[in-house]
Formats: sequence, C-alpha cells, structure tokens
Amino acid sequence: MSYLLRLVVPDRPGVLGAVATALGTAGIDIVSLDVLERANGIAVDDIVVDLPADRLPDSLITVARTVPGVQVESLRPFAGPLDTHRELELLEALSRGDRAPTELLATELPRVFHSGWAAVLDGAGQPAPLPEGAVLAASEAAPGFTGLTLPWLPLPGPRLLPSDDPWLPDRWQEMAIEMMAVPFGAARALVLGRSGGPAFRRSELLRLAHLTGIASTVGVLPPV
Repeated sequence: MSYLLRLVVPDRPGVLGAVATALGTAGIDIVSLDVLERANGIAVDDIVVDLPADRLPDSLITVARTVPGVQVESLRPFAGPLDTHRELELLEALSRGDRAPTELLATELPRVFHSGWAAVLDGAGQPAPLPEGAVLAASEAAPGFTGLTLPWLPLPGPRLLPSDDPWLPDRWQEMAIEMMAVPFGAARALVLGRSGGPAFRRSELLRLAHLTGIASTVGVLPPV
C-alpha cells in the first residue's frame, strides 16, 4: 500500500539521502518526492512510499526518525496515479478543450497536490448561504458547500482555510478538513481540501494560484 509521508528535515546536503537509505534498508520503496518549502535551514518534503504488506504504517515514522533532525509532520494513505509531469498533463488536457475547465480542474487537481478533493464555487452575491447551482464542479469526495455561508467569498486573492476557522461546520472541524482557495475567473473560487491534515502550506497555495492562473489563460485558447 502507498502512503504519503510529510517530513520536516534540516536543509543540508545528505539528509534526504540518509532518509532514502534508511527507508530502502527497511525494504520501503520511494515512489516520488516533492520539495514543498525551503527556508531558514529547514525543508518540508512530501514522500510517497510503497509499504510492504507485512509492515505496519507506524514503521515509516520509526524509520524516518532514525535520521538525526528529521521530524514526521504527517502520515496518511495515498491512493491515485502518480507521475512526474502532473501539471503539464493537466494544462495539455485544458488546451485540448474536450472537457469544461471547471470540471477538469475539480477532477485532476487533487492528484496534482496530493489532496482529497477539489471544488469550483460561484461566489457572486456572497457572503450569504451558498445557493443551489453555485457549486460549478466538484470531485467525488468534496463535501457539500450548498447552504453554507462562506465569509471569505468573494475571494480577493489566494487564501489558506485552516480546519479551526470559525465558519466551518462542527462536523468539518471534527474531520480536520484543511483547505486552500484561489480566485478562478470573475467571482469564482477554486477550493482544494483534504481531511485529517496536514495543513496546506504557503508554498502549496502559491503553486495553486500560479497553476490556476495559467489554467485560466489556457482554458480560453482555441482548442489545439
């Protein structure tokens, strides 16, 4: 089974190599690695690994912590296709024009960002209870936004929406739903979320804003 391991590590040569060696020695295969942040001598890395059937998930934490200075921020199951050109494939699909941009982004962005779901909302006339039809597109795992009052709409710019925000329904807070949102066209917002953490980081928010901005342009080009 695959797991997503988020590590906070000292940003110095050899640390990631030591982590890879420790995982490999324990019979754990690294499938992919994304560097999320690097600042003040610290790096935050997302590592997708394949865990042998006879190993417990907690063993990942134990192995990672054998490397001095390494902290495990989160560990969660990971399901879905992985490739090294996720953003490029998404933009190529947008340029073909065979699916609506809102539908394509809601479907494909979760795998790009290792998240659980995505939704595109029409924020016109907000804040007010979100009416029927204001959810323009959503992936299968997205929670229901209809009827909720979203005080951050209309969205003036990219925003992190942590699980302890007071506007979240109690059930969402219990599920520790972490979200981030970026503008997507006039009065629209693209929301990306996952349950149980980890919290989205500023680097992920900036990456989503950048990708969504490109997608907005590509989506209005004539189909190739």
